[in-house]
Amino acid sequence: MTAAQPSGTAGPGLETDRAAGPETGTSAGPVIGLDLGGTKIDAALVAVDGTVLRRYTRPTPARAGAAAVLDALAAAAREVDGGAGAIGVAAAGVIDPVTGTVTSATDSLTGWAGTALAAGLSARTGLPVACDNDVRATAATELAALDGSRRSLLLAAVGTGVGGAVAVDGRMLHGSAGIAGHLGHVPSPEAEGLPCTCGGSGHLEAVAAGPAITALYGRLAGEPVGRLQDVAGRAARGDAAARRAITTGARAAGRVLGGLANALGPDRVVVGGGVPRIGALYWTALTEAFRAELMAPLRALRPVPPRLGADAAVRGAALLTRTTPLHGPAPPATGPAVPQPVPGGTR
Repeated sequence: MTAAQPSGTAGPGLETDRAAGPETGTSAGPVIGLDLGGTKIDAALVAVDGTVLRRYTRPTPARAGAAAVLDALAAAAREVDGGAGAIGVAAAGVIDPVTGTVTSATDSLTGWAGTALAAGLSARTGLPVACDNDVRATAATELAALDGSRRSLLLAAVGTGVGGAVAVDGRMLHGSAGIAGHLGHVPSPEAEGLPCTCGGSGHLEAVAAGPAITALYGRLAGEPVGRLQDVAGRAARGDAAARRAITTGARAAGRVLGGLANALGPDRVVVGGGVPRIGALYWTALTEAFRAELMAPLRALRPVPPRLGADAAVRGAALLTRTTPLHGPAPPATGPAVPQPVPGGTR
């Protein structure tokens, strides 16, 4: 590795709101980007200019425990390694990039809360590791593309959960315990009384995520279906219950994003994830609800899809090695360590 940047600084085009303890910055060569989700791990060897040189995908051992997930991440990294100087991990859960730990998580990954992600992966690979929440890593690529003084961003990822990221004046916000940007746990009138994955109720994720829209269709139609794609297909054929389920989830997301836009004044609002890709019905309902909430100075603002498509997460993960602290293996423990997860959850 090359000499580190001063503590608390970041790479080109991006600042951090946290003072860095470990060093920030890595070698001028390629790095490995890992995108960890509840169903799969995407790995890529990424050049300095962002070009993806190699790709590999494998299933996530989501029910096998944290050690098995770390082993799978290390195996995926080895599949793409070609002289990499560091690893960046964009991971599901509430991630604190300064400590390199998972401070909170839902049950999509068994035993994930409390995991020493960066130190554990570094011990398995011998490479320094940077990590952050998967949505925030994706947002970093969007933020880096914003020019001049227009450097504020609001990003939502709507899939099996609802994640998010916020950057203000060029600074990506992490917040206490890395929890900033978890938009899925903002209260939503459309979700009133519905249980949320975080243990609360009435949150956006409970009505706007893919499984939530699917469940709403089942309640409306009295006929449960297995997948969101099935609901989308029925909506395309004119099924009124399917159309209502999709537009309810979309409007809920649009209202929350519009309200947050008024609070934060973003230059760009990005909506990604699998749910917005189900068709124009969803996107139109979200956009209309978003526009209806905007104050006059923001009337021209519209939500847009991510710039980089499927490569956004792994490229964002690679970018973490230049913008967030790098961690080595943890020192040997002198006694049993008991993880202390933060209450709540994320996507």
